[in-house]
Parts: sequence; structure tokens; C-alpha cells
Amino acid sequence: MRYFVFRNQTVEPFLGESDRGYSAYSDISQVPDDAERFIWFYQVPFNPNSRQVADEVATYADKLGLVSSLIGDRELWVFSLVNLFRCPLTGSDTLIDEAVDAFNAEVRKMAREHTNIKLIDFTDFTSRYASDELVNWKFYLMSQTSLSPKLAKDFAAWFARKEEELAGKRKKCLVLDLDNTLWGGILGEDGMTGIQIGDDYPGNAYRYWQQALLELQQTGVILTACSKNNEADVMEVWEKHPFMVLRKEHFSAWRINWNDKATNIAALATELNIGLDSMVFIDDNPKERALVKQALPMVSVPDFPQKPFGLMTFFRQLVNDHFRIYATTDEDRHKTAQYKAQAQRAAARSQFAGFDSYLQSLDIQISVIEADDFHVSRIAQMTQKTNQFNLTTHRLTEQEVRQHVAEGWKIFCMRESDRFGDNGIVGAMFITGSNHIDNLLLSCRVLGQGIEQAFVAFVLNHLYQGGTETVTATYRPSAKNAQTALFYEGLGFEVTAEDAESKQYSMKMTGKLPVKAYYHIKME
Repeated sequence: MRYFVFRNQTVEPFLGESDRGYSAYSDISQVPDDAERFIWFYQVPFNPNSRQVADEVATYADKLGLVSSLIGDRELWVFSLVNLFRCPLTGSDTLIDEAVDAFNAEVRKMAREHTNIKLIDFTDFTSRYASDELVNWKFYLMSQTSLSPKLAKDFAAWFARKEEELAGKRKKCLVLDLDNTLWGGILGEDGMTGIQIGDDYPGNAYRYWQQALLELQQTGVILTACSKNNEADVMEVWEKHPFMVLRKEHFSAWRINWNDKATNIAALATELNIGLDSMVFIDDNPKERALVKQALPMVSVPDFPQKPFGLMTFFRQLVNDHFRIYATTDEDRHKTAQYKAQAQRAAARSQFAGFDSYLQSLDIQISVIEADDFHVSRIAQMTQKTNQFNLTTHRLTEQEVRQHVAEGWKIFCMRESDRFGDNGIVGAMFITGSNHIDNLLLSCRVLGQGIEQAFVAFVLNHLYQGGTETVTATYRPSAKNAQTALFYEGLGFEVTAEDAESKQYSMKMTGKLPVKAYYHIKME
């Protein structure tokens, strides 16, 4: 089963019943072996006696600790406690509040200490509703359902986004218009000194908005600009305006010209080597938004607030819908520099007549690393996010990566850099104990340099030196990985079986595979 849910009330209307298992109320004695992960979804019981409620809530942390000890390394998602029907009989009665706070603090501590425990902030959902909307006493009295089933559809959408957040899935790139979007006014008409950004309204609204976008960029979201403007005027604003928060260095790429925005967004995607479906376009002009929606339906185009005072509410929704993840990695925090370097590589490519001479000029350095505690998080994240070069599209959690290592799998990741910068961990290869390549993946930002062939050849040579004679592999087609359909054939693997679901391969190794000399590759 996909999830097993520990609960003290009825929660099936919210989490569903397909591929789910549920404990009896307040029962932690059953811990199924076939559950991929576990959910703890206890809620504060309804009882006018606050002492009794507080005493019961105080037992939850010990029960949760016992469950944690029984499930091993499998993931445990814990909903924070929320008192859905808060009704203290005196203003000084804080017993339930204190018990709830103590439990939530303990879960935060457990999540810090155990990578398989993830805290889901339930107030992120409940805070959207008035207290009278959260509880429907008819349903509670008839079926022990504290949270109103009328909210089930909303909950399902919210929880689906939470699952993506916990898996590290989010949009990659924010494409920003400038006039009346990053600042108030029109630069070409108002001039640098006339645009609105500063300490007074509406300029302070745009300044808060830019500060928030800067924080988002520092979590790994790529910022790009797409504006109908004179580029020299924008550069002057970025360089000289005293209240500008977002500067030139915060943008990985831009298209500031008079072309239509759909064409410019497509060009930005090509330059950054990312998919259009990983982009979100922000523009105050409804006509521009409509054009992009029609021409590029893969791009997400949210409505923009009509007044500047709505910008921070809009930012929160933007993050909730598209960009929040549970935790960031070092690679996330260096995304801007990495994608700027990608644009520089694309520009340098045009200076060379031959592709080999271009690759030689890059001074490509590759380090192959066996999975360890420092790299598991990034490896798991890549399995969740990588689509174009992903040979089987097996999505794995951190705990599943660790479990494979414990089972004897050889899991290698690859760090790559060149003269333009360090791309960080950009590839991973999963090899079972029987020398079967279960999956191979590479970040889209380094595609097109032959790095994937060098990586695989180097790893296979490493296995050959260790005595491996035969290696097998699998390719599974997906909606986005068609470019990898013949990858193994190109390395010399032979097809041993094929159907609509997959292709199976085998290679008899009789010697080391060639690796071109301009890939400076080593095992760490």
C-alpha cells in the first residue's frame, strides 16, 4: 500500500481509500510491512473538560515516538495538531493550547533529528477558513469526523500540492514583466526617477514584492525578465535606482525588447535549457497573459492583483501553488549562478566551428561519487524532478535511496563543472546488486555535452575493473524522455526484450569503454 494512516478520528473522506490503509481509532499496534510510508493524522478530541483533553493530547508524542521506532527508515508524515473547535470556558484556561504547542514542538524536534520524519503544518490548510466552516457537528456526531467533509475537495487539492512539496517538486523559473509588475509606472514614459518603488505607497508595495522575490530566488527559483522596453533603460534602473531590490545579478536571463512575449518566453526556455512547463509567467497586462496562455499553454499564468496592496497576498499564493518545497539543497541555492553559466556556454558554442573543439574549450571536470549521507538528499530530489533524461522515471524518497544502498545497490552521483562555473550534482546512476542499471538520470541544464556517455562509460569501467562481466539495463518510455530511447544502444548494449512498457538490455564487457580525453573524470 502507498500510505498507512494512524488516526484517532475518521479521516478517510480527506485522504481517500485507494491504496491506503487505516489504523483503528487511537491504535498504534498495527504497523504493516507493505506500507511505503506512514501518515500521522491525529486531531484534538472534542470534550468540554479541558484537563481531560490536555491529558490525552499529552500522550500523543509518546505514541508517535513508538511508531517512529517501529517503522524503521520509512517516511512518516506528521500533521501538526490544530484545535479545530476552540472553546475555553475561562480566559485563563490554556491547558489545551499548551498541550498542542508541546506536541507540535516535539514533532519539529523529531523532524530535525530524523530525515524520514516530515512535519505537515495543518494550519496552512485550516487558516483559510472561518472556525464555523471547519467543523460540521452533524458529521462529527454521526461519523467521528472532526474536520467538515464539505472541505474534502479543497483538502485533496491542498494535500496533492503538499505531496509535491515533500517530494521536492516545484516550478523552476519565474518569468517577470517589469512595468507595473516589478515597479509602478512605465519606464519609457516616467523615466527612472518617475517609476514607483520606495518607502511610500504604492512604491513600498513593490519594494516588499521585490524583497519577497529575492528570498524566493535564494531558495533556487530562477528569475528571468521579459519586458517590452529599451534594454539600456532597464540596465540603468537595475544599476542605479537606489530603492531597487532586484538587480541585474539576480536574473539568470532576460528578453528586453519589442518582440511578443510568447516568443521571448520560448527563447528563454531554450537559453536556459528548461521545459516550458517549468515556467510561471507574471504580467500585470491581461492581454499579455492571454497571449501566453493561448500560445504557450504549458506555461502557468496566474492572474495579477489589480492593486499594488494585493502583491504580498499574491506572492503567498504564488509560492503555495508553484514554488514551495519542504527543504532546499546546496544545488538549489546556487541555481542563479548555474543558469547564468548555462547562458554563457550557449554563447560560447557559437564561436566554435566544431563541437569537439567547443567541448575541449570548456575544461569539463567530472567527479563520480558513491551515494553517502551528504548526497542522498540531492539524489532523491533529482529522481523527483528530472524528466527529459530519466531512463525509467522511478521516483524515490531519501529513505528509499538509503534503503537501496543498504540492500547492496551501487548508487553513483556525478558532480560537474567547467570554466564557466560549478553545476553541482547533475547526474545519478542506480545499479542493483545483480549489476542491473535500474535508472540513469541527468539534469537538463547539462544536456547536450555528451557528459552522460562519459559518466556511464566511466562507471561501467569501474565495475569492469572490479570483476563485473555483464551489465543489464532497462528503459521505460515516458511522456518526456523520448530523447533517451536509443541511449543504451549508442553505448553498445544489445536489446534482449522489448514491449510497449519497456526495453531490456544487456552488455558483455570484454574491455574498458572509451572516454574522450576532454572529459576530465575521476572517482572521489
